Amino acid sequence: MKIYRNCSLLPYNTFGVDGRCSALVEYDTEQELCDIMELVRNGELPLPLMQIGQGSNILFTRDFPGTLLHGRICGIQVLNSSDKEVWVKAGAGVVWDDFVSQCVENGWYGAENLSLIPGLTGSAAVQNIGAYGTEVKDIISSVRCLDIDDGVFKTFDINECGYGYRDSLFKKRRSLTVTSVTFKLSTVKCFNLSYSALQQAVLAQGAHSLSHIRDIVCSIRRSKLPDVSTLGSAGSFFKNPLVERSFFESLKQKWPDIPGFGDASGNGPVKLSAGWLIEKCGWKGKSLGRAGVYQKQALVLVNLSGATGEEIAALSRLVADDVFEKFGVSLSPEVLIL
Repeated sequence: MKIYRNCSLLPYNTFGVDGRCSALVEYDTEQELCDIMELVRNGELPLPLMQIGQGSNILFTRDFPGTLLHGRICGIQVLNSSDKEVWVKAGAGVVWDDFVSQCVENGWYGAENLSLIPGLTGSAAVQNIGAYGTEVKDIISSVRCLDIDDGVFKTFDINECGYGYRDSLFKKRRSLTVTSVTFKLSTVKCFNLSYSALQQAVLAQGAHSLSHIRDIVCSIRRSKLPDVSTLGSAGSFFKNPLVERSFFESLKQKWPDIPGFGDASGNGPVKLSAGWLIEKCGWKGKSLGRAGVYQKQALVLVNLSGATGEEIAALSRLVADDVFEKFGVSLSPEVLIL
């Protein structure tokens, strides 16, 4: 366990914004996490508490007055297997793309569409990350947490995790600190090619293996998203909004090319493309001082050079206001703004 007082936030967020927290604690085991809780109870570490991973889904707009918990519990372990499936446990501190890479190397199907998404495995389970037709909930079997309110370790079956679009029980109950995630993966060849751009690339290249799929996914992501080591961002800043089908049909009358994604029945809500809405408002590639909208993907906000968190947040509010004024659609941030 390592404790840092009055710690800079700069190394702990991919937006590259600076600030400070009263304390930051790095821990490597569940026992160390329990020891941290004892320090909190004794008043040796300040409240509030918040768990962070690589900070790839956080925008700090001010100093954090309490203690940040930075989990580094690692290890990937096969728990069980059958003729068609394998159950694999990963520590919450495992880098997510390292986990995906190991799945591909071992011939475990299911995680490949989520290649190159930044962050840690625990954060992936909290956020219910998704890309190219796959969400992480599709391969999760259970999630183990410490409830810092009562100090009890609890394991939540997939049906108890409350997963929704970029949502989960763990986002609603911040007292639940994820320590490990168990995945159920296929050992039988199966690809999810429901996302049209991925399907087209696979057909064009004749991909026929997990490594090919992973390479294509990585190529698509690199073509659309910035490298956070050179241009600060948190990936997609806004969620794709869900609207009633009748409202979508009214939008389509005015903008016939507006994309919408609904269920196969033709009923129920329709998911709009937030990136398309933002681009149609003229924001793609534009900036507000040191904060900007990425030139290759309007859904991504970037730190052009030394922007503060509040500058980026101010840009996000202007973008959302313009989208609402033009389309009557509210955008909600996918990023946690603190």
